[in-house]
This record gives sequence, C-alpha cells and structure tokens, in this order.
Amino acid sequence: MTTARLRTAAWSLTTLTAGALLVGCSVSVGSGDAEPKLSSDKLAATVAQKLADTTGRPKPDVTCPEDLVGKVGTTTRCTLTAGDGSSLGVTVTVSSVDGDRIDFDIKADETASPAAN
Repeated sequence: MTTARLRTAAWSLTTLTAGALLVGCSVSVGSGDAEPKLSSDKLAATVAQKLADTTGRPKPDVTCPEDLVGKVGTTTRCTLTAGDGSSLGVTVTVSSVDGDRIDFDIKADETASPAAN
C-alpha cells in the first residue's frame, strides 16, 4: 500500500473521530414482529452510508455483529475498518421506534485501534 493511501486511510479515521461524530438516522423495516429488527447487514450498510454522507468521504467498510432490535435504548457495536487495517468502534443506539420505523443515533469512538500485526 502506498504512503498516500495510508495517509488517506488514517485521515478518514481521523475525520470520523474528530468531535466523536454523532449522526441521527432512521430506517423502516418490514416485520410483523412486536419489536421490529434491522438486519446486521442492512444496519452496516446504513451506518456506512450515513458516515460517508456526514464526512464527505467514500463509504467505509462497516460490519455489525448482530441485528438491531427496535426497542428504545437498545445498543449494538459496529466496527469500521480502514484500508490500512486500523479500526474504529461505532455505537448504534435506538432513539425511537414508530411501527416499523427505527430511529437510531450513530456515535464513532474518539480513538481508532491500530492494525493488527
């Protein structure tokens, strides 16, 4: 990987961590359950898109380990991985639920973890 790409990847994580990025988001899901759920894949895609929209940077690689249950106060942790292998934790917290619509906040950690050797 070139030095320029490394700087870009590091700068991307720095951009996200500046001021502990906090973004509001909402998604409607089609479920007949008492508590709607947002699949981990759709959650990861939504978080990545919102972070890209907020920072003006390309969509990052985000993974979420579990579905998000549409219950106010529910949280899950996702991980953003930069091109250099460093990672940043992202907390997703359900702020409100209206039928199948889940509103949630996304907060990036202030410090990135370096790439594993």
